Amino acid sequence: MDMPSRIDFGEEGTAASDGQRGFLGKLGSRIGRSRGDVAAPGLHTREALLLLQNYEESGRGWFWSTDADGRLTYITDAVAGLMGKTGGDLLGTPFVDLFTPADSQGERQRTLPFLLTRQSKFDELPLSTVDAEGERWWAVSGRPYFEGDRFAGYRGSGTDITEQRRSAEDASRLALYDSLTGLANRFHISRRLDSTLAAFAQQQRSCAIMLLDLDRFKQVNDTLGHPAGDALLRQVAERLLKIVGDKEMVSRLGGDEFQIILPDVEDRGKLGDMAADIIASLSQPYSVEGSRCIIGASVGVAIAPYDGLTSEDLVRNADLALYAAKGGGRGRFRFYSSDLHQAAEDRRALEEDLRDALTRGQMQLSYQPVVEARTNMVTGVEALIRWNHPERGAISPALFIPIAEEANLIWTLGEWVLRKACEDAVRWPGELRVAVNVSPIQFANPDLPKIIANTLASTGLRPGRLELEITEGVFLADSAETERMFKALKGLGVRLALDDFGTGYSSLGYLQTAPFDKIKIDQSFVHGATVDGSRNGAIIAAIVALAEALEMETTAEGIESLDQLELISKLNVSHVQGYVYSAPVTSDELVEHGEAGSWIIKPSGPARQRNDRFQMFRRVGAIHGNHRYHVVIRNLSATGAFIEGILDVPVGTQFVIDFGEGQLVTATVRRSTRHQQGVQFEQSLVSDGNGGLCTRHRVSPYLIAAATQAPRDLAVPAFNTTSDWEAV
Repeated sequence: MDMPSRIDFGEEGTAASDGQRGFLGKLGSRIGRSRGDVAAPGLHTREALLLLQNYEESGRGWFWSTDADGRLTYITDAVAGLMGKTGGDLLGTPFVDLFTPADSQGERQRTLPFLLTRQSKFDELPLSTVDAEGERWWAVSGRPYFEGDRFAGYRGSGTDITEQRRSAEDASRLALYDSLTGLANRFHISRRLDSTLAAFAQQQRSCAIMLLDLDRFKQVNDTLGHPAGDALLRQVAERLLKIVGDKEMVSRLGGDEFQIILPDVEDRGKLGDMAADIIASLSQPYSVEGSRCIIGASVGVAIAPYDGLTSEDLVRNADLALYAAKGGGRGRFRFYSSDLHQAAEDRRALEEDLRDALTRGQMQLSYQPVVEARTNMVTGVEALIRWNHPERGAISPALFIPIAEEANLIWTLGEWVLRKACEDAVRWPGELRVAVNVSPIQFANPDLPKIIANTLASTGLRPGRLELEITEGVFLADSAETERMFKALKGLGVRLALDDFGTGYSSLGYLQTAPFDKIKIDQSFVHGATVDGSRNGAIIAAIVALAEALEMETTAEGIESLDQLELISKLNVSHVQGYVYSAPVTSDELVEHGEAGSWIIKPSGPARQRNDRFQMFRRVGAIHGNHRYHVVIRNLSATGAFIEGILDVPVGTQFVIDFGEGQLVTATVRRSTRHQQGVQFEQSLVSDGNGGLCTRHRVSPYLIAAATQAPRDLAVPAFNTTSDWEAV
């Protein structure tokens, strides 16, 4: 079909072809007839066509027409040009072929062929095309026309709605996505979690969520400003996406809070590994606007259907786990458990008690010896604060120090520890050094050098006997203030030690300028160093070599077994601290040892490192056949437990140990003495993120509900049995 793509007027002002007259010409004729009393019909037709041509050339809209088979008989040349063609090239092309295939754009695109087939009129149907500039959207309208009773084709128009469409998409994106990081926002992730849980409940599937909160992020905003904080949040989002992978499952809830949805994941071993990877990744240094920043992260984990069936319950419980993780010292993860509700209440009560603990004389110091590895001679001690609560007994610093930081009590506690340690050290015979921990909050206080100078002056302690242990958290902003603080402290004559080196924030850069006298190797490296295949020994050797090159001492923390001590000695670590030499002692004991002369300690302890065992008194259930016994766990490790409560159990007998909350593990008796048994687990327990252990999997509430409806003899797992036992 050979037909022009635009309207060309002859000398008399009529259309150049019958085909063009079919679309615009008839319209002009109708105009002329309706207003024939004013001017001649030909003049009105020509004027109408000129107006329509001017409208086309303005780019505000375009026209099209087809024959009865849906093939183009006219299209505005300018629009054809946007499609990389001329109007003449497109004549005879099926009209539907101009637009993006139906499969790409969903239901509305599929309506176009349907409407054309039904010979129905349509208005402003959104359709898209793709050109060199990307996707373009059109609002297309059309009307069927007839010649007599015979369908002859379509005539219609279109307008470019690309900008409106993009604006609508931008508005939609702003409603669903965080403008700073590009992650899903709170509203979007909440809807996704609702829909996921609703679908998974019907299919009896699991779904985990993680809530993340950045540690020390506020200090970045305070020291470097909010633009730097925004840049840091964007980098955090990028690191999260690298670990999680699915962008739609990661959200920023606001501030420095993030949420992750993990469908079909209930393995707490895998979840714990992912949480640990996230914490390690987010704790690596950042470069923001030329400054080096170090933050951390805490993670709370809850899993449906075990920890809640609705999004409200699941998020609340994950938030409770996050609160517990932060309260446990930050930089760690926690799984939700029902006892966290009581723990949260206890923590709030502890905060109130902590405010009065100093004035009531409930705080005291103990001192753990630091021993020279080559001679076994004690050269110094580390001051460790202890809280003797009148009702709860001894409370671990790992519990109350984070509370003190949040309650703004850490400076008061830190100043008391400094003064008390110096007062005690003056009483000790000899030249034992005393090490005192300085938190990043204390380090950031410009009054710290003055406080230390006054303490040394008032107690009379020689500055060289005081060692300040500083964590890498002080290098948060790597600012000039940090350098000035180091210079002021060294000007006092005190020693500086870098504590917990290698915990994930490490960078060799600041060791070039920070004037440390000692590097303390974190015990996490030591504990795994003697395990076959571990690379920790090589890492320790590298740290020692670095320290020697920088003329620094090294101390390995947490040494408990003789094989660990042997390895540390071979790697030339200069000092050792841990139970292999001594537990913490009182100041009076240090006086006694000092009066006796040099204090040399002979190392003692287990020959080899073994799995951490947790001493406890915990009642659990032991299921055998159709019997359930109440037993007590005396100690627990990842691979087994020591239980008591049943008499004369044969070696080799299998139990199912019920820890509660759906935590079941198969255990085999390996040792048995009267009412005590040593059992080995079929599947190892995993870390609960808080220094404890939990089962990798739990029994689904769906299965428990099904079991309660089953016959009684099928409700409890049964094992081969040789006899019944009497419960103690």
